[in-house]
Amino acid sequence: MKPVQILMDEELLAGLDGDEEVRRSGRSKVLRGLVAAYLESRREARLDEQYRQGYGDALRVSEELDGWDEEGSWPGE
Repeated sequence: MKPVQILMDEELLAGLDGDEEVRRSGRSKVLRGLVAAYLESRREARLDEQYRQGYGDALRVSEELDGWDEEGSWPGE
């Protein structure tokens, strides 16, 4: 691991240090978890945007298949 120095206002730092999880696990572990969660949410947001761009909001499979539900037959019919 590599040490990283960050600036944090005193009130925010006091709130962080007052948290039970931070006292139990330490600042570094909690902050690493928060950064990992942030990066994962950003990755998911990018994938969602790529999906929207690729497929568009207007395209719906059900519209493409309208009227075809009576064309087939099921076994036993």
